Amino acid sequence: MADLQPLVDGWLAHLAIEQGRAANTIVAYRRDAHRYLAWLADRGITDLAEVTSHDVTAFQRELAEGDAGRPALAASSVARCIAAVRSLHRFAHTDGVTGTDPAARVSPPHLGRRLPKALALAEVQALLDGCDRSTVDGLLESALLELLYGTGARISEVCGLDVDDVVRVLGDDDAGLRLFGKGSKERLVPLGSFARSAVDAWLVRGRPARAGRARVASPALLLNSVGQRLSRQSAWGIIGAAGDRAGIAHIGPHSLRHSYATHLLEGGADVRVVQELLGHASVTTTQIYTLVTVDHLREVYRAAHPRARGT
Repeated sequence: MADLQPLVDGWLAHLAIEQGRAANTIVAYRRDAHRYLAWLADRGITDLAEVTSHDVTAFQRELAEGDAGRPALAASSVARCIAAVRSLHRFAHTDGVTGTDPAARVSPPHLGRRLPKALALAEVQALLDGCDRSTVDGLLESALLELLYGTGARISEVCGLDVDDVVRVLGDDDAGLRLFGKGSKERLVPLGSFARSAVDAWLVRGRPARAGRARVASPALLLNSVGQRLSRQSAWGIIGAAGDRAGIAHIGPHSLRHSYATHLLEGGADVRVVQELLGHASVTTTQIYTLVTVDHLREVYRAAHPRARGT
């Protein structure tokens, strides 16, 4: 493992610098690579040049089925891990470390298309109405929820916002957010009136109280109880607590992102526009939301049309 660490470090640097992979992807791939190399070492393989396609296939099978010491992984986790293994072997082969690429023909498991679950408008309203805006905590919660639902941003994007990323004057109808998505790709998204009001209230009545507790000033828009940048874990906790109060189970940041996309499409937005707003590299990723709206239309049709019964 020690001899291969420079190779792993070079591969991860290549992913981060040349391919622009997100920091979270780099962390996950590093963990997956260490798991894979430890698995190889347990079988006496310490040189990637010795690895065969049968070894990679056996590793994938053990991930999916588990062994005496470890439970089976979900198909999505297996797919990510094998993607990391394939990338590592491809890098080693391209870099001349190995003469062949044993993982080239090993396919990750096929993942069925999972339809994202969007909240109903009434659920979103209940979630937002539950914020106690008379307290600093409530102002933070309101700003966080309104930003997530009002822009469709990922939780990492919202937590990564600085005050300067709120573009123009908050009272301006053209106000928006500068978001940095996967691969550090920048995009500007509109900031609706409700989200603008929530952010404005946080900046005026909430953030100064939190900023005053910090030993070192932070440029972050959303601050935790000690005046530092709100973490993703803390944001998850805030959203979960808000969901509990509103009677919504199993809610997370992506629930609001899914709802944002679905409600836009149901309102007549073009899928290409939604793609840009969400920061998807491919419209194919965005088109899964069109399936959600088609299912919704089908349900309405079956419930409302007198000749739809039995179809």
